[in-house]
Amino acid sequence: MFYRAFRLAMSLLLRNFFRIEPVVDPARALEAEGPVIYVGNHPNGLVDPGLLFILVRRHVTFLAKAPLFRMPVLGWLLRGLDALPVFRRQDGDGDTSKNDATLTASVEALVAGRAITLFPEGKSHSEPQLAELKTGCARIALDAFAKGAPVRVVPVGMTYGEKNRFKSLVHVEVGAPLEVAAFATPGGATDVEAVRRLTDAIADALRALTLNLARWEDLPLVTTAEALYALERQDRAGDLERHKAFARGLSLLREEQPARFDALKAEVVAFQRRLALVQVTPEQLAVRYRPSTVARFVVKNLLWLAGLPVFLLGMAAFVVPYWVPLGMVAIAKPEEDTESTVKVLTLLLLAPLWWALLVALAWWLGGAGAGLATLLGVPPLALFTRWYLERRVAAVRDARVFFLFVSRRRLKARLLAEGRALAQAIDAVAAELRERVTG
Repeated sequence: MFYRAFRLAMSLLLRNFFRIEPVVDPARALEAEGPVIYVGNHPNGLVDPGLLFILVRRHVTFLAKAPLFRMPVLGWLLRGLDALPVFRRQDGDGDTSKNDATLTASVEALVAGRAITLFPEGKSHSEPQLAELKTGCARIALDAFAKGAPVRVVPVGMTYGEKNRFKSLVHVEVGAPLEVAAFATPGGATDVEAVRRLTDAIADALRALTLNLARWEDLPLVTTAEALYALERQDRAGDLERHKAFARGLSLLREEQPARFDALKAEVVAFQRRLALVQVTPEQLAVRYRPSTVARFVVKNLLWLAGLPVFLLGMAAFVVPYWVPLGMVAIAKPEEDTESTVKVLTLLLLAPLWWALLVALAWWLGGAGAGLATLLGVPPLALFTRWYLERRVAAVRDARVFFLFVSRRRLKARLLAEGRALAQAIDAVAAELRERVTG
């Protein structure tokens, strides 16, 4: 009961904090039955296990670092979810022998047909590529297989657009399950070679599901190049598979043709800076403003004014829950990979308290009827306020670009010509490397 209730609360919170794209799971592995280990990359603190928690269709047992169990509230939640502690040397305990009980409990859970979730990188981080994996996952899987459990390892890749920003995109992609039987040897679960091969296979699977860059400064280069490529092909920009292919191609070009890479990089970066000066994106360059399109935009946004009073009420009602998480980040100054964790946990604690306070205040001022109305009205008001704000911000941004390009037609024509010329150069490189990059 506790598990389901908390899962529902986390689902509402994370689905409103982030925009989770439709999960890519061709094998429906998130619904797999029997002994399963879900493994994920770990770029975003406690948000990563939170996402798996709400997306996996069955009850899962989490492995979490031991210090989390000593934290107020969070430790209570982890124990309520039957999570298992992992003791690491870097946490200060030093006694990693305590992990024997955790490993035994994990193996027993798999033998009993349950599912567990862990993050084999061992810690959350903000590096642009997958870190070296620990061998614990492979050892647990092989130990359970040796005891008769037909274990499968399901890799899950999580790619965040801007992991610390409210309403940023999250792409979740699930890979084909790895059958542990294919990696076991007559030497048994403790065979070093079997552990290494399974760990390497998990790492390869996670790299295929995530965006891996040599350095963070390559990210804007990849995104701009992909957007220009999409512009040339009249396609929608932001395709993650293309991003991954461009990242691999970028690495090859840098390694094999450094002079050509430097020249192309300089052109892309210069073009990106020109776009940044006028605050437009490559895909906005191709937009055509027909009179009928503009008229529909104006009428639609005039109609949106009808919802403005409700929106302003919501902004006034939720000003404290909106600003407190930002204040907590300013005070705590967490690392980049844990910033959104601070925000989410603050909201998780603050939201029900603020809701209760609004209900109590309405009851005190207007009686039981007002209290009941507030109790029922706060959740839809919060959702409407977030939804309205998101769409009005987008509308203001579109209107600004429209007035810019209408008043400066030459600027748009020049940027569009430069973008298409650069897109053709990128397309030529992509054609050369396509077979090697896409495999």
